[in-house]
Amino acid sequence: MSSPKVSVTMPCYNCASTVGAAIESILGQSFEDLELVAVDDGSTDNTAEVLREYAGRDTRLKPIFRDHEGVVGAANAAIEEASGQYIARMDADDTALPERIAKQAALLDRDPQTGLTACRVGFGGDREKNGGYAHYVDWINTLVGADEISLNRFVEFPFANPSIMMRKELIAAHGPFRDGDFPEDYELVLRWLEAGVKMQKVDEELLIWNDPPDRLSRNHPKYTVEAFYRIKSEYLFRWLQRQIGPDLKVGIIGSGRTSRKRYRMLENLGVETAFYVDVDPRKVGMLIHGKKVLHRDEIPTAGDTFLLSYVASWGARDEVAQFLDARGYVMGRDYLLVS
Repeated sequence: MSSPKVSVTMPCYNCASTVGAAIESILGQSFEDLELVAVDDGSTDNTAEVLREYAGRDTRLKPIFRDHEGVVGAANAAIEEASGQYIARMDADDTALPERIAKQAALLDRDPQTGLTACRVGFGGDREKNGGYAHYVDWINTLVGADEISLNRFVEFPFANPSIMMRKELIAAHGPFRDGDFPEDYELVLRWLEAGVKMQKVDEELLIWNDPPDRLSRNHPKYTVEAFYRIKSEYLFRWLQRQIGPDLKVGIIGSGRTSRKRYRMLENLGVETAFYVDVDPRKVGMLIHGKKVLHRDEIPTAGDTFLLSYVASWGARDEVAQFLDARGYVMGRDYLLVS
């Protein structure tokens, strides 16, 4: 029997109430040349029974049962068992729309240079109660093309993890998910982008990304804001080394306490501060660790000093980019948004 073209990999842990719907959304895809490798990571509820029941109905479901190790171990175990040319991610509490696999596989088929693809996603939560998460979904849905994804990688993780599909040979070339005190999906994307892997999305909403209260990203210390900033700072430091050379001197937009705290991770790696930038008249002219706070109208000509904007709020971040673009700065060449 020949191998399927696409292997969908799905870690499962104590998800008996949701995993059936997730399985049905994959096995019900318009694209049928697939397998679903579902790894039960030592669940203590009846997740295993649900997997066995569905496997008895459709041989494309390959359940794997193992002792509890965590999501990284389960995700990589699924990848190891996968036999497809393309490896897709899926979570046991989300829903894939019927054309998801077909359209993502078609993108990889027609563009051999693209190594990883995803799609826009629908927010499956309460926008009033979880507005921040909803805004994050809205933001990642604006990032579709390869350049947009690459240039915004240091703002936030630019994908919904369960929407990803990648070429299997790139896993061997660049490594699978790594376990550590960092979000494993973000680290993989940063590592692969650093290696030059092209990433782009199908410009359609093909997955409902649900937001249950027990979602791992809400409760595990490896997904805290600080964990995200630690890993992004490490990769940003190396990006800056390549971009602006050994003289790592940058201007920092945003002189507030939170911005300085997050930037300090980068500073500790060896980046030198040229100045800070703010629009608050109470801060302009101050010295922070011996570096002057400039009003943004005082920033030097584009090309003189590389700027990093740590302004975090959604509207303000866009306004900073518009201001810099109008001053002749080019994102990726003269500045980056990193928060």
